[in-house]
Amino acid sequence: MMKGVTILKNEKNNRKIVQFDVKEIAKAPAKFEELLDVLVAEERSNEKDVSWKDVKTQLKKAGKI
Repeated sequence: MMKGVTILKNEKNNRKIVQFDVKEIAKAPAKFEELLDVLVAEERSNEKDVSWKDVKTQLKKAGKI
């Protein structure tokens, strides 16, 4: 893992908390943003895919487009 990053896990060894050292973030903010993007994508990897057609339909029904 990167310097300035700590990932805390629960009793089942699942990642639950990410701690960032603010001083390290200030040195390389893009690296931390990339790491956060990867962690979020990894967390969402088991989510169901939604087609653009379905999203568009939902947005129309909600009056967003």
